[in-house]
Amino acid sequence: MLKYPGNWSLFRSDDRLLLIVFAVIVGICSGIAALLLNRGLESMLEWLHHYRIYWWAVFLPGVGAALSSLFLDKIVNEGAGHGVPEVIYAVSRYGGLLRLRSSFSRLISSCLTIGSGGSAGPEAPVVMSGAAIGSNIAQAFSLNDRQRVALVGCGAAGAIAAIFNAPISGMVFAVEVVLGEWSTMNIIPIAIAAVAGTEISRMLKGNQIVFAHRDFNIQFNDILACVGLAIFCAVASILLTRVLRTLHHASTHVSVPVWVRAFMGGSMVGCIGYFLPYVLGEGYHSIRSAIEGGFPAGLLLVTGITLVKIVVTSLTLGWGGSGGIFAPCLVIGAFVGLSFHRLIATIWPSVLWVNEGCFALLGMAGLISGILQAPLTGIFLIIEITGGYEVILPLIVVSAIATTLCHYIEPASFYLKDLVEQGQLLRPGTDARVLTDLSIEELLETDCISVHPDMRLAEFIDIVKASHRNYFPVEDRRNGRFLGMIQLDDIRPYLFDSAMHHAVLTGQLMNTRIKTASLYDDLADVLQKMDDGRFFSMPVVSDGRFQGMISKATLLDRYRKELMVQTGRT
Repeated sequence: MLKYPGNWSLFRSDDRLLLIVFAVIVGICSGIAALLLNRGLESMLEWLHHYRIYWWAVFLPGVGAALSSLFLDKIVNEGAGHGVPEVIYAVSRYGGLLRLRSSFSRLISSCLTIGSGGSAGPEAPVVMSGAAIGSNIAQAFSLNDRQRVALVGCGAAGAIAAIFNAPISGMVFAVEVVLGEWSTMNIIPIAIAAVAGTEISRMLKGNQIVFAHRDFNIQFNDILACVGLAIFCAVASILLTRVLRTLHHASTHVSVPVWVRAFMGGSMVGCIGYFLPYVLGEGYHSIRSAIEGGFPAGLLLVTGITLVKIVVTSLTLGWGGSGGIFAPCLVIGAFVGLSFHRLIATIWPSVLWVNEGCFALLGMAGLISGILQAPLTGIFLIIEITGGYEVILPLIVVSAIATTLCHYIEPASFYLKDLVEQGQLLRPGTDARVLTDLSIEELLETDCISVHPDMRLAEFIDIVKASHRNYFPVEDRRNGRFLGMIQLDDIRPYLFDSAMHHAVLTGQLMNTRIKTASLYDDLADVLQKMDDGRFFSMPVVSDGRFQGMISKATLLDRYRKELMVQTGRT
């Protein structure tokens, strides 16, 4: 464990300076990780390209997915997944704690899956890698939870910025999708990390626009048509989400080892790709062709490719392959845009529509916005990766409408759906997240004086005089087990009746049916129990022994402090 740099006077003087310095380091490391995956994919695709002419090449995606699954399951002991939900889960539940092995495991597994022809994207694995780098740097320097979460966001931003040469998109993605909160304390270091990741990418790879295009002359009728395109994008987003989940659930009913299941899914992808090679791999070549207006003609062909791409992506990821949905969404979105353009051009041939490449771009934004329910990410990503701002108005229309429609039908985005269903999504600054970060043990009030059931009321009154509390736990004198509680408000008439002082025992006054909590209870459940019973305090009992009291006053005080920490308002 390295010494906490916060002890250094320069860092201790400004918490933001500390995060900015670490953000640069995390952004550089994330950018290098993104480039390594990119180079690995290119090498693997080039190496396997010569073998794709053979009939047995249909099994290459299956072999790649099986090796990927074996690597994750047997070597690094991680489950298959998209990467981003795991990062969000770590941020939501564990203050951004991620294992060191996650910084490279998804790079290798996704390289095997995608490089062999599986339909998946490298972005989500790179996001997980960058987030794990940020998390482990934070752990190495003993940073606190809030700082660690900020560096996880820095890693995600640096990775996306490096892979797309798009710093704003990286920053917006990290804040909008991964962290789910817009706070000054997070945005500044995340922006710095995005710049660092982008600069590393430009130094090692060149300042290239991912999808260059020609200028588009957009008219009012094109913007009006974007309403229809947004509906098509929303339908495709919902379809991809449901088909992927359906095929994943179907695969769990196949009683074979996970690597065999991955081989089966990958081989099915390979068989489909043999007849329709457009659907294999990450699909960036197809996007470039669509944007430049060079994709093969035919409405039915493009529509068919769109549907098949949804199926092969679901087979790849749902049956055990490793990779993300970012690139498949871009490809499917481009095909949806092409399909829609060719449809309206067929229906209204006399109308002068903008080039179909523009609709391919808009479709990409619509799919990203719809399936991730992150409209800003969709808008800025398309602007940056194409280098053009002339499509900003239709981009806003498509992204806003697609996001709204998808949110109406599927209230949680694809990344968040499983977490929401399992009750594991707790965004920073929300009531559930603040309560989760507090424990009953740290709220415990232990200054209560215990009494015994055979104690006379006169003795009890002497104890009351020495205490400042209204609650007194009653314990068995022989074994110390909790028996009940005495509340002064309940016995006040006996206190002022001197005739009772030597005639009544505390065991006769205690309430044995009082509701209790344990040290291991969920704090939200305890608070609900107090609300239902209109209690201001509740005894905490574990293993039959009184541990202390938990009160709403103490809870509110700690809640406020935790909320200030999470929102950076300390």
